[in-house]
Amino acid sequence: MKLLRAFVLIWLAGTLAGCGINNIPTYDEQVKSAWAQVENQYQRRADLVPNLVNTVKGFASQEREVLVAVTEARAKVGSIQANGDLINDPQKLKQFEQAQQQLGSALQRLMVVVERYPDLKSNQNFLTLQSQLEGTENRIAVARRDYIAAVQQYNTEIRTFPGRLWHSVLYGEMEVRPNFEATTEGADQAPKVNFN
Repeated sequence: MKLLRAFVLIWLAGTLAGCGINNIPTYDEQVKSAWAQVENQYQRRADLVPNLVNTVKGFASQEREVLVAVTEARAKVGSIQANGDLINDPQKLKQFEQAQQQLGSALQRLMVVVERYPDLKSNQNFLTLQSQLEGTENRIAVARRDYIAAVQQYNTEIRTFPGRLWHSVLYGEMEVRPNFEATTEGADQAPKVNFN
């Protein structure tokens, strides 16, 4: 009898492990990990900004307005607590993304200012910082894409069978995750390029 009970328990454990009972917590951890990578890339950008601003200051001190906008946008990003709870609160996530978008816009204006200073464009420190910033922006885009995919996989799992069953029985406290949304008005429109 004990042998039969042990066999049934082993068979049941194997069956449950293979039927997706662990998918929801696994996918939830993937969402958290993907969001941590997004934050990591935002932090990398925030760390580069002071060096970029200081390099540009030496060449373009009269462009104080743009430099102040970049510094203020970076400070606003730093004032929002980016922790694990952020991805559970759609409103805070939206505020965080808006602050990141403002920093990105300020950095774009800074790059326009740089076009006016040929000596700055040829400065090796600036070129290195510009390259790192461009690489970081690409990494942010990739990290966002990975976060979106992780959220999609998690949300699909808890809304379809058999994940929906496991969610209702074992993981009811785990909510649908908010996804990344473009916060810039007109982000869905292609930019117009004019070389005149």
